[in-house]
Amino acid sequence: MQHLHILIALAVVLLLSCRSKTEPATGSQESVTTAQQPANPYYSRTDTTKLTLPDSVWKQVLPKAVYQIARQKGTERAFSGKFWNHTGIGTYYCAACGNALFRSDLKFESDCGWPSFFEPLRKNSVVYKPDYSYGMNRIEVLCGRCDAHLGHVFDDGPPPTGKRFCINSLVLHFEPENNFPR
Repeated sequence: MQHLHILIALAVVLLLSCRSKTEPATGSQESVTTAQQPANPYYSRTDTTKLTLPDSVWKQVLPKAVYQIARQKGTERAFSGKFWNHTGIGTYYCAACGNALFRSDLKFESDCGWPSFFEPLRKNSVVYKPDYSYGMNRIEVLCGRCDAHLGHVFDDGPPPTGKRFCINSLVLHFEPENNFPR
């Protein structure tokens, strides 16, 4: 089954690379707050099946910047991401796999430079892993479907949870409420 996923991913990449440079891209130009769904056969906003893919497949289907954060545990510069001060009403999804992660009403202004949420959308939207990198003791937040690195969670957030999920904008897609009901 895993070999089938790899073959499908490679076929998609090959088809996309063969598209004529003058051929118009499908879909409309989208604003900074709404990310275009990637050419990724594993991206789904409805499928919650756990994805276990080799790194080589992720490298082929993810944009370079998303891959660097999601698979190599990178971090974007503070105050540089498109969602750090975004106030739109809607849902935030994993940019790697499409898993629903956070609703806008769970977001708060934290002045830390990254989008901050006090609670995930569902209990299994995210998973947690101890992170001792750089001599720190933190809790890493991963996508519950594809294990993409999203950011970290801290205990200095607002009520009712007291949590601050500090998430990289590059690994988020946002869908406004009027375009995609919850």
